[in-house]
Amino acid sequence: MITAVVFDMDGVLIDSEQVWDDVREALARERGGRWHERAQRDMMGMSSTEWSRYMHERIGLAEPPEEINRVVVERMVERYADGPPWVPGAIDAVRRLAGVFVLGLASSSNRELIDGVLEAGGIAGLFAGTVSSEEVAAGKPAPDVYVEAARLIGVEPSACAAVEDSHNGIRAAKAAGMRCVAIPNARFPPGADALAEADVVLESLAELTADVLA
Repeated sequence: MITAVVFDMDGVLIDSEQVWDDVREALARERGGRWHERAQRDMMGMSSTEWSRYMHERIGLAEPPEEINRVVVERMVERYADGPPWVPGAIDAVRRLAGVFVLGLASSSNRELIDGVLEAGGIAGLFAGTVSSEEVAAGKPAPDVYVEAARLIGVEPSACAAVEDSHNGIRAAKAAGMRCVAIPNARFPPGADALAEADVVLESLAELTADVLA
């Protein structure tokens, strides 16, 4: 029986994958990096430690990963200054499900961004626990961030449904032993093999109801 819902954030609650892509690509080109078309897909789901290392080692930025991470997050905060780019229906979906399930959040975003987004939407208090992948050993597709989210909200992973949009996110949720509802990201869609692992595939958050999750 599903008693908890664990949301991803980027691509599920906020339409931010393209923002991350724009910010990291701009930095790479400013600093003489070797940007390529697979870079954003490669980094989706990585923790800040992992993607900043990727930008240093694979994209070729001279700055150390810690500095790359600092600059990118600073620019992301600036991009959210006028309000996060909410996915249509995101806030309503969170409020709707909060009346039925325990809610958690398992995100690859940095802690500063998670807290800022949830506060901006007035929904921070609806989540029993939130986890950034920078707070666990490995980012998605490793299950760590979902396992930790389940621990924080006090629900076994098998009683949780994860809501995901990405290839690595679906893989992470399933590896954690959760039911997975996929709402594929339109710009960076999950591969067919990952999508086949999802228990349910929806077109939008409007379809995300208690009945679907049950």
